Amino acid sequence: MNSDRLYRISFVNQDKIYEIFARQVYESDLYGFVVVEEIVFGTQSTVVIDPGEERLKTEFDAVKRSFIPIHSVIRIDEVEKPGVSKIHAMDGSVSSNVSPFSRPAGNKKKD
Repeated sequence: MNSDRLYRISFVNQDKIYEIFARQVYESDLYGFVVVEEIVFGTQSTVVIDPGEERLKTEFDAVKRSFIPIHSVIRIDEVEKPGVSKIHAMDGSVSSNVSPFSRPAGNKKKD
């Protein structure tokens, strides 16, 4: 794989839309998952600190490889340079045109 490639991955996690940047994205050996490796965050030289990106840095700090369920992925784009990683609420403000796939409701007993 070309190490110069950079991808923006948008996916749903706990009713929020995550947007992260990574150098490697590929289909997992685990059926139904996409692997994201080498997650990239904004440059360290910037003076302004984005609290949303800091939260993502903390969340993915010790992560070597992340397995994202394929049904949670909204979009994967190859980009020229990294942007700001974000977490969007799914309240309709930013993501009014995004509808996640339905998820299993769990085990419900029917009488």
